Amino acid sequence: MNKIVDEVGGGPAPRETRSGEPLTIRRLAYSDLPAVIAIERRSFTTPWSLAMFVLELSKPSGICLAALDAEGAIVGYCICSRYDTVWHIMNVSVAPERRRVGIATALLTALFERVDEPDPRFTLEVRTSNAAAIALYERHGFRGAGLRRRYYQDNGEDAVIMWRTPATLRGTLDDIPNAVDPLRRAV
Repeated sequence: MNKIVDEVGGGPAPRETRSGEPLTIRRLAYSDLPAVIAIERRSFTTPWSLAMFVLELSKPSGICLAALDAEGAIVGYCICSRYDTVWHIMNVSVAPERRRVGIATALLTALFERVDEPDPRFTLEVRTSNAAAIALYERHGFRGAGLRRRYYQDNGEDAVIMWRTPATLRGTLDDIPNAVDPLRRAV
């Protein structure tokens, strides 16, 4: 049975961006959805609908996080669902004007801290053209292990299937069935 650590230290997790700006990571709430939708629409050509966010928030086994700046404004979010023995990172986004300062890193770190189980396995899909996101995920132990052809409906772009497992953290793909590195990088 997996246990989700609700909040680090009993309250929202205080963090900092790379520039030293205070950042708070806490559980995403339904009342946050207007701000989340605004970021989503500025970030993606095919944004999630309100109903998609509501569905993910309603799953008791999921982890949905918000990143708030010093003024309490939502500047990013992470949506992760649990499927059997795997955590699927569904959506990570940061307000376009707030990118590249460590907010996504803080969200991923908080996500990993909240999953309180031995050797958790995470997966996600990312556009093959999104080099910045791929690099971010690789810094966190994810490795490309396959390709979903024509995954994105807006332009038919392929998605790299990435995994973070005990093996990827050791530098191999040994515990991922049928894994093939689509990025042709040394693991």
